[in-house]
Amino acid sequence: MKTEIKKFRKELKMTQEELAEAVDVTRQTIIALEQGRYNPSLILAYNVTKALKRKNIEEVFILEEI
Repeated sequence: MKTEIKKFRKELKMTQEELAEAVDVTRQTIIALEQGRYNPSLILAYNVTKALKRKNIEEVFILEEI
């Protein structure tokens, strides 16, 4: 899954650690999400979206067609 997490996080001048703390996960989880190596649960996707001050999950997480 492609994400825009890094882009939006940098716009907010937020570190990976700060985002991780905001959504109650480890920094390694944020790294994996940013690199597209981890597909989050719906709750985590929602929390990341809100922490990045976005309104739609689809802005942050882009589903790639199979």
